[in-house]
Amino acid sequence: MTARARANQRLPPEVNRILFVRNLPFKITSEEIYDIFGKFGAIRQIRLGNAPDTRGTAFVIYDDIYDAKKACEQLSGFSVANRYLIVLYYQQSKMLKRLDQKKREAENAKLRATLEKAQQEKKENPGA
Repeated sequence: MTARARANQRLPPEVNRILFVRNLPFKITSEEIYDIFGKFGAIRQIRLGNAPDTRGTAFVIYDDIYDAKKACEQLSGFSVANRYLIVLYYQQSKMLKRLDQKKREAENAKLRATLEKAQQEKKENPGA
């Protein structure tokens, strides 16, 4: 696609340079991800999930938004080591909502534990 055609093309608001990739094999390396995603354009950065709750995920950041769009379209459902990739555009607002939800759930669990402890102490010492 020429630069002039790209300038005239309007992209949906969710399209951006950052792709969020799920369902990756746990033993995949950054180099292997680069080999798969590098075919669609220049990659600025690859961030591979290494914590227990982020294993099998990665962020792939392209230099050009159109390369990211092409990669997302072509690689969504692509099979790697008998696993089908899920390639999505990174949406910061959704991620922040998810983090806020997890934070609230942790706070609620802490408050519940404190309340249960206070009720248990009240049962053990009714006159105090």
